[in-house]
Parts: sequence; C-alpha cells; structure tokens
Amino acid sequence: MSTPTRVAIDTSALMMPVELDVRLFEELERLLDAYEPTIPQAVLEELRRLSEKGGQEGTAATVGHDLATERCLVVDTEASYADDALVELAREGTVDYVVTNDRPLRDRVLEASRPVIALRGRNKLAITQP
Repeated sequence: MSTPTRVAIDTSALMMPVELDVRLFEELERLLDAYEPTIPQAVLEELRRLSEKGGQEGTAATVGHDLATERCLVVDTEASYADDALVELAREGTVDYVVTNDRPLRDRVLEASRPVIALRGRNKLAITQP
C-alpha cells in the first residue's frame, strides 16, 4: 500500500473557507484524491492567537482552528514561527505539498523544491510546481 500524499496547510489556507468562500478540503480532494492534511503546531498556535482578535479575521481563524483540530494531523517542528515550520516540513520532505495563499511563503516552499497549492481564480485551488 502506498503512503498517502502529505499536504501541509498554512494559516491563510485554513482561513480561506470564511474569508474567500473556498471549500478547502473539497478542493484538495479534487486535486489530489487521497491525501493526509498536516499542520505544524505553530500554525495551530497562530490560528488560536488570531481567533482572539474578534471580527471577521477572528471568526475565520476560529473556523480554521476547528477545521485543523478536526481534520489535520498536528506535527511538531523545530521552528516556532508558522511559515518557518512549513518550510522546514517542505525542505525535510515530510510533506509533498504546502497549501498557502501567502506569496512570500509560496516562494520559499518553491525554493525548497516542493510544489505549492494556492488559490487560482475566485475559489479554485491549483498546483504550482517548483
């Protein structure tokens, strides 16, 4: 049996369902069939901090945090900053893709020779190869 495709999801992606009306997990299934959603502990912490702010961003972060705890495997990394943790997972080959809407993070992941899944169009995701 082959190992499932491992997909690391960043904070901005987990907030997309509320902020951009993107059906994140359905879109990932459309692109990849079977996959294992993974997040570094640092992303969970960032979502928790953002959820305390209130407003639309706080609501989006709360929904993202709930999605992450219900559907994602949470992994520990050396890095405590969310973007660094995601790059670490990509560089080490722990994950096959990183999902982000953050351009600087996308560029760092592509430099680490990992493909990125990001928003293309209004509410569809697409894969960018390094």
